[in-house]
Amino acid sequence: MTDQNHVCSTDLPDLSKDHLTRVASLFRLLGDEGRLRLVMACLDTPQPVCCLSELTGMSQPLTSHHLRGLREARILKSNRRGKQVLYELDDHHIRHVVLDLCSHVLEECHGTDSECGNQPKADQDQPSGEPS
Repeated sequence: MTDQNHVCSTDLPDLSKDHLTRVASLFRLLGDEGRLRLVMACLDTPQPVCCLSELTGMSQPLTSHHLRGLREARILKSNRRGKQVLYELDDHHIRHVVLDLCSHVLEECHGTDSECGNQPKADQDQPSGEPS
């Protein structure tokens, strides 16, 4: 399992253009809600494909397709146990990224709704009976 107590790096490394492209690719992979759900399901416990499919509501072929991409990007790794293949986080860095972003989203925002990423509900903005 990964070291959950590892301290995050605070110094930004000097990244080449190739490294920056690879970082952007990782964020694109994590930017898909289905793939993010797969990663989050593997945060604490290795999971088999059948469970990941059930947890995310995706078909097994789609789950396997996403898992292959996450494994190739070294976000998840797989280990065979008998006939089952279990997926887990590749290392502690991924855990920190996901948990830090989730914490950031859950923090109380002190700005406007649009600055906090909230969209006002239409029925709250307009008195009933008036067109929007």
